[in-house]
Amino acid sequence: MGITFVEKSDLSHPKRNPKLALVLAGGAISGGAFKIGGLIALNAFLTNRKVTDFDIYVGTSAGAFLAAPLSSGISPEELLRSIEGQSARIRQFKPTDFYLPNWREFISRPAKLVRDAATFLPSVSGAFARFVLEHRGEVITLARRFLRDPSYQNAERLLGPIFRETSRATDLRSGLSYMPSGIFDNANIERFIRDNLRRNHVPNNFRLMWLERGKSLYIAAMNLNTAQGVVFGHDEDNSATISEAVQASTAIPGFYKPARINGQDYLDAGIRKTANISHAVRKGADLVIVYNPFRPFVNYYADQLLNNQRSIADMGLFAVINQAFRTMLHTRLKLGIEALAFDPAFKGDLIVIEPTETDAKFFNMNPLAFWQRAVAAEHGFASVKESIERHQARITRVLRAYGIQTDLQGLRESLQAIRRANYDEGTIMEVLREAGSSAAEGAGSEAGQRRVPLRVVR
Repeated sequence: MGITFVEKSDLSHPKRNPKLALVLAGGAISGGAFKIGGLIALNAFLTNRKVTDFDIYVGTSAGAFLAAPLSSGISPEELLRSIEGQSARIRQFKPTDFYLPNWREFISRPAKLVRDAATFLPSVSGAFARFVLEHRGEVITLARRFLRDPSYQNAERLLGPIFRETSRATDLRSGLSYMPSGIFDNANIERFIRDNLRRNHVPNNFRLMWLERGKSLYIAAMNLNTAQGVVFGHDEDNSATISEAVQASTAIPGFYKPARINGQDYLDAGIRKTANISHAVRKGADLVIVYNPFRPFVNYYADQLLNNQRSIADMGLFAVINQAFRTMLHTRLKLGIEALAFDPAFKGDLIVIEPTETDAKFFNMNPLAFWQRAVAAEHGFASVKESIERHQARITRVLRAYGIQTDLQGLRESLQAIRRANYDEGTIMEVLREAGSSAAEGAGSEAGQRRVPLRVVR
């Protein structure tokens, strides 16, 4: 477990000019450092091709946050340096970038309530008086009937028309509409992507990115008012900049207010699709590699409870919600994989990388704990390394057909060094950086001279 394969091509013959796609699913904040560590492990495993050398990138929610810099040539090792604030290319992503309070709506909506309430009584009184004067005969008859028989039905006949008329005359809407549309504002996520693309002289435009780098970047979101999925890209909807598309894709409902871009409101892409694998296939990907960090936790093994012998229900409300959302997301992902497996039009290959279903450590990881970034990155690295090791023969066979060479030894040595560090944050980060950087140097001489496109299949 940990890797799912869909093999539909003839792997006995090398592919000619194949297309490689990297599809990154969501994962909230807990999946951020975890996915970076996993991508570093994948980078170290691929000796002549790196995760910045794919042809197609598809990002959903937190995956969009990573797909944008990866497609622009920024390595996962560099993203790891930025977590520490030690990158010369990417500024540090801080808690204030993630937790920007939705100040505007927290001030403007209560102010609107106060204003509407101030005009409410005069408006109601005037509307009531007008209605009674215009329909006094009917009102008197209904009032007498109610006095003779003060039942609920007679009260409704008397007061119902009055309430309907007065409600039309006032602007006091449902009380829920005065609540903010989200607790936080993800405008700083847009600014973070925009500033760092500029800092690296990368155009914040899908078409220019494609023209300059030859990379197809696709970022998914959901239009709030139509409930329809939207894909931003150079040959799709390109009305938004890359940074705006990331903001739209990461607008977690309730947590963030909807991202308003060019007059349209958007929410997190994960509401409609978990990973958007099918989009990579539609764009011609032959090999699709999917990285999905969230899957449901199986709390039983050999008829015994795992996770310290506790049921998930005993872990509290958050654990229950966590399991529910993981199950929903993963069920949709499995349905997408099955549809692709039986789709006669798809003749490529798919590799889906995930944590194992009994990974209690990641399930229990606090998604808001910035202070656990080193542990999360190490665990993501270890998770991908162990999954690759378990399926080494099969994954090597698939990748070899696409001209991709692999080496597991470097992964093993790096993980041993990490564990010798005994969770010292600085040492773990240094080992992870060296793991990816040394592999990148080995690939540089060959990949720099000859570009071998790789296709990722889910």
